[in-house]
Amino acid sequence: MTEPLQSARRGPEKAGSVVVFLHGYGADGTDLLGLAEPLAPHLPDTAFYAPDAPEPCRNNPMGFQWFPIPWLDGSSETDARISMDQSVDRLNDFLDEVLAAEGLGAERMVLVGFSQGTMMALHVAPRRGEAVAGIVGFSGRLLSPEAVAAEARVKPPVLLIHGDQDEVVPFDDMNVAGQALQGAGFTVYGHVMQGTGHGISPDGLSVALAFLREHLPG
Repeated sequence: MTEPLQSARRGPEKAGSVVVFLHGYGADGTDLLGLAEPLAPHLPDTAFYAPDAPEPCRNNPMGFQWFPIPWLDGSSETDARISMDQSVDRLNDFLDEVLAAEGLGAERMVLVGFSQGTMMALHVAPRRGEAVAGIVGFSGRLLSPEAVAAEARVKPPVLLIHGDQDEVVPFDDMNVAGQALQGAGFTVYGHVMQGTGHGISPDGLSVALAFLREHLPG
């Protein structure tokens, strides 16, 4: 049996909604779970989860990866594809487990990704059987934008947030993702973090909070 993803939880014992943070390459769940602190007072009915990706990071053994990145760690494209497929299955299982544990439907969950976590959120959520309440993607990209129209089973609203000085994931990837998602019938919102590199600025977090408050029930 596949080992379940490990995650801490923050929030009320009985929650009415869930936010799942998906961290970036070489980080871990606690890297994003700290965002629950400024968000929780505005979302008092929400539980926050932040799982560790399933693999130790090849470039940072202290952190984790959803899949290897060939041009960073010397892995092959085949390695990356196989690893991602496995992570997709593990993440889907985790999301199902969280909803079951909280006694909630998918319409009460939002995925919030950063960098590689955004890539996972934008890939996994549209291909699930039931739509989540929304997707927030910081500083990431849409993998296989040419496939999303044909492969999307559901179309939750998407908020893309990206720094215009990002030195890791090109700022132009935000526009590529937005156009592909809109062309596939998704409702897409965007926010540019002016002067921000590969990170999350206060204004970006404020925009994400407004999106969460609008799309999470209650």
